[in-house]
Amino acid sequence: MKESSKTNLVRSKEFFTKYFKGNVIDIGGGNDGVVDNAEIFDMEHGDAQNILDYKNANSYDCVYSSHCLEHMKDAPAALLQWWELVKEGGYMIIVVPHEDLYEQKIWPSFICGDGHRASFRLQTSESWSPASYDIFELVQKLTDSSIISAEVQDLNYDYGLLGKRLGKGSRKIYKWRYSKSKIKRLFSELVFKFLRDNFWIKSKHKKGMPVDQTAWNALAQIQVVAQKKP
Repeated sequence: MKESSKTNLVRSKEFFTKYFKGNVIDIGGGNDGVVDNAEIFDMEHGDAQNILDYKNANSYDCVYSSHCLEHMKDAPAALLQWWELVKEGGYMIIVVPHEDLYEQKIWPSFICGDGHRASFRLQTSESWSPASYDIFELVQKLTDSSIISAEVQDLNYDYGLLGKRLGKGSRKIYKWRYSKSKIKRLFSELVFKFLRDNFWIKSKHKKGMPVDQTAWNALAQIQVVAQKKP
């Protein structure tokens, strides 16, 4: 599913009216812009790593990016340029995958491979990832930044499946939990409850691949909202 569309489901009406007003740019928005009035900047428009080559500093009331920063060659340098786009008093909203929930302690990412050049954590000092950044710390270090909120977003994430590896057949049954068929959804829930309670918790199941819950309706990410001081 589209990440911005999924994330919008957990945002209040007040969130939209407060932050997504005025001149808004969505970096990496593709065909899933966060709001209708957002200007999309994606690969066909240039290299987001060096966005100041294409866009003027201090020109946006809101700079938004979802699941894009992890693709940059130098995440801290890219974030610095994105911050330069924000007007005084404006906002930046950054959404990145949570390394524990998304990559599940596998690097390079089993989902995106080398496409993910960085992983992210939230206010923890240690990480299993060789390419990890504390996103809170990165944003906090930006000049004149004031962090309004920083949170893990895990809507519909099943922690009972975290790090569990599934074979081809099990993955297919898992997918049924999001089927339009009520019978398939019920069957999937019953099967996975049995596996969680009687198998996975008591064993070291190593076959198959971990479950990518974000392929359906789950969130496994971190969101940070910051304001540039006037």
